[in-house]
This record gives sequence, C-alpha cells and structure tokens, in this order.
Amino acid sequence: MNGNGAPPRVGDVTTSSASGAAARTRLERGRGALGPALELVHTGRAPTRAVLTAELGVTRATAGAVAAELEALGLIRVDSRPGGAGGTGGAQGRPSHRLSVAEDGPVALAAQVHSDGFRAALVGLGGRIVATAPGKVTVSADPAQVLGAVVEAGAELLVQSGRRCVGAGLAVPSAVAEPDGTALNPLHLAWPAGSPVRAIFAECVKAAGIDGPALTGNDVNLAALAEHRHGAGRSAQHLLCVATGHRGVGGALVLDGRLHSGSSGLALEVGHLTVNPEGRACHCGSRGCLDVEADPLAFLTAAGRSPGPEVSLLQQARDLLRDEPAEPAVRAATEELIDRLGLGLAGLVNILNPDRIILGGLHRELLHADPERLRAVVADRSLWGRSGGVPILPCTLDHNSLVGAAELAWQPVLDDPLGALA
Repeated sequence: MNGNGAPPRVGDVTTSSASGAAARTRLERGRGALGPALELVHTGRAPTRAVLTAELGVTRATAGAVAAELEALGLIRVDSRPGGAGGTGGAQGRPSHRLSVAEDGPVALAAQVHSDGFRAALVGLGGRIVATAPGKVTVSADPAQVLGAVVEAGAELLVQSGRRCVGAGLAVPSAVAEPDGTALNPLHLAWPAGSPVRAIFAECVKAAGIDGPALTGNDVNLAALAEHRHGAGRSAQHLLCVATGHRGVGGALVLDGRLHSGSSGLALEVGHLTVNPEGRACHCGSRGCLDVEADPLAFLTAAGRSPGPEVSLLQQARDLLRDEPAEPAVRAATEELIDRLGLGLAGLVNILNPDRIILGGLHRELLHADPERLRAVVADRSLWGRSGGVPILPCTLDHNSLVGAAELAWQPVLDDPLGALA
C-alpha cells in the first residue's frame, strides 16, 4: 500500500526504504507486464485479476499493481464489487476483481477506402466501435483527395467525442508493400500502382492535428487481424480468412497467432487463384481468377441483374440473396459462386493446412445460404478436408477491416502503454 492506502502503482518510482530492492524488482517486472496485461484485457482473455495473474505468471501483488497502473492510464476498469460476471478465483474463495476496457478511454481513428466510398470510425480498446461516419463518394484517381476526405470525417468525429486519440490506421483494397507503405495494385480504385498511401495518409492525419502514428494495411489482412483478436478467429493458431467486399477477393493468414504478411507485405493474394480457366478476364491479365469469379459483381452478373448506382455492389448482392434466394437465376448464381469459392478454398487448404477458415463480405452470405454445399466442395477437393474437415465459419464482426485498421494504431500502446501515452 502507498501512503494513501492504495496499492502501489507500477509507474511509481519512489519506494520506502523498507521495501528495498525487492519492491523495485517487483515494480520493474510489473512495467514489463503492462503491455501483455493490456493485450489480455483488450482481447477478452483476462476478465478477472485472478486470470490475469495466472496468464502473466506473476504474483497477485504484481498483477494488482499492473491492473492499477493500466486503470490510472485510463485504459481499463478494475471492479472489486463481488457477485458479478467475473466469478471467483481470488484468494480464499473471494471473488476476483473484474477487468474490462475503459468505455470512456482513448480511441484510435480508423479509416477504410473501397470502390464505393469510404468510412471513418473511432475504435476503443476491445475492438469497440465508438462512432462511425460513412462517405458515399466517387473515389477519384487522386488518393490524396480521398484520404483527405476520410481523415476530415474522422477528425470531426474526434471533435464531437472529445476523446484522446492514440493514432490512426487505414485499410485499403490493395496489397501494401513494406516497408514503404505503397499500394501495389489498387485495381478497383483506379489509383496509380505504387501510390504512397501511407505517406499521404500520414500527411493528412498530421494536417488535421491528430497525434500518434498513422499506419496502413490491406483491408482483408486487417479484417483477419480483427477477427483473430475479437471475433470468429479467436483461439485459432492457423487461421485462413477469405473475403469479398465491394469488388474483388482478398485473403489473409494468421500463423502461430500472428498475422503473416510475407517478406514485404504481399503474401496471400488469393484473388488471383484460377478457379475457372475459361472464365472472365481478370484485371491482372489472367482469366477465371477468384477475384472476378466470386465477388459481388460476378454474383449480380450470374443472376442476370444489372448493377445500379444507388447502393454499393456488395449491398445489392446481399439484398438479392436475402430477398430472392429461391428465384431460379439467383439460386443458380449462388451455387455457381459457392462452387468457385470452394475450389479456391480447397487449393488453399492443400497448401496452408489451416485449423480454421473464416469468410467475410458476400462470402459470409454464401456460406449462410448453403453451408453444406460449400463444405462439401472443400472436403471433396482437398486432401486435408477429406481427412477430417476444416471448420468454415462466418466472420462475426461488423466493419472488421475498420477494427483491424484501429488495431494498427493501438499496437504501440499494447506494446508499451507507459511509453506510448507519456
């Protein structure tokens, strides 16, 4: 206890002479545990202080000091009231203190750009979307114009919320080459190949007076990151995510619990797997790629529908699948896309051997429409599928690419809460 009767804070640099070297060692150990502890609460894996103690492998005193410091930083809440959802687990059968993210704490600015517009959001710890601002715009060939608009929308959300911002993250429908942060192939945005999106985004963020890092990533990679931490991918060690949003098909892979982006950020361009050699011409120059055989435009075309300008292609495809599932042309289009998607997934299963597959965007709706057909195609065409099957699940987070973009901005805080918020 300190002089006020409160538990010692990890950030305290003064200790009584009686505490001596042991107390200083405990505090230093606690400082090193701040980041891992915050990540455990952030991902819902430490709902109580007892669980936090066990997961960190520290004493109750150190876990208490760590939790108190994170609460002092405004990042988590520690609830010592008995009888709640946190259950027991404290010493001598006492209910353990419950831990949760601070609902009124800092936020990250998240932004997403797609072929039909953009969306800005504020996202707190735990993947909680605090506020959103969609923008239906014609995405011009000038990335600076679009990114300026999305950052402006996000800055307005920050003003309205009055929250502290830890940084900004951007999701784009393109492979993002590292370490430069260039959009290698933003085919569906008409942006020049190699556009320096991270540098442009950082300039827009700085011009808006927003503090913290500004980072960029591929939208499906970020969706997979969000689902692995907060959604359908929790607890998976080798997670494959495949999704189609407004145009095209993307994929992402989590290996041993970490997002795998390859040597330069370009891994898993699954949209350019050939699933129909005699199929549609693809933007990449090939033919019959998953990118043009299993996206919303492919579904609308196969169903004999002409896309309209009123809402996004993704929404039009979802509405058609929901409202007219038994109409013969719609049913035939559903089966065609399920078969194409299944072929692509089977090839990926043979190569990657994931322990779970999650599907997003229109692919999630196709899974709901006929789960047995899709699972049968994957099982029939893949060696590992025949040997026991791979769970295929729908993504569960709304706006998971936005949540993943926020994870980029939150990562420095998760790594070093004291340093990032100093």
